[in-house]
Amino acid sequence: MKTVIVLAMHGSPPDDFSRLQVALLVGMHMSMEHVTGPAHGLLERYHTRLDDKIRAWPRTAQNDGFYTASNELAVQLGQATGCEVFVGFNEFCAPSLDEALDQAAAQKAERVVVVTPMMTPGGEHAEEDIPEAIERARERHPGVSFFYAWPFDVADVAQFLSVQIERLARGKRPRFWNQVEPPLQLFRSQGIARSPF
Repeated sequence: MKTVIVLAMHGSPPDDFSRLQVALLVGMHMSMEHVTGPAHGLLERYHTRLDDKIRAWPRTAQNDGFYTASNELAVQLGQATGCEVFVGFNEFCAPSLDEALDQAAAQKAERVVVVTPMMTPGGEHAEEDIPEAIERARERHPGVSFFYAWPFDVADVAQFLSVQIERLARGKRPRFWNQVEPPLQLFRSQGIARSPF
């Protein structure tokens, strides 16, 4: 049975996209739940137009580290599982989760497994948006079985995080450590005399 994985990611606006337009997009998204009548349709059209614009914005490692890291995670997940992996984003980036689910189904997959690194219950994306996208994909692709590998056992998440803390305590720095503000400067800027690591 051919299995394809869809990695459901949050998404992030690129650094070189207008912050004002990002704020407008988020504001329109939040307002659509409360606006009715003709104003809702107008708001929805503007939201769709701006959402399409930000999703189509060219992404690079320089303007969207999250997008780059999401795709790197997909490569690593593919190597770990031996399955083809497609990335889909809930917001701000392309492809959308719906598009990624369609791409996965187009691979003649019999089973599509959706997984997200959103580790804890309670979030709108993990609990509502992703299951709704999966349900829409089931309707579009009735011959494909879709599964959602979520939620995670909280004890497993805690174990995973404790291993990361232990690795850091032993001096194993993450690969990107030097790409962010040096830790000592960061802690000093927060009023802490020295890094706890």
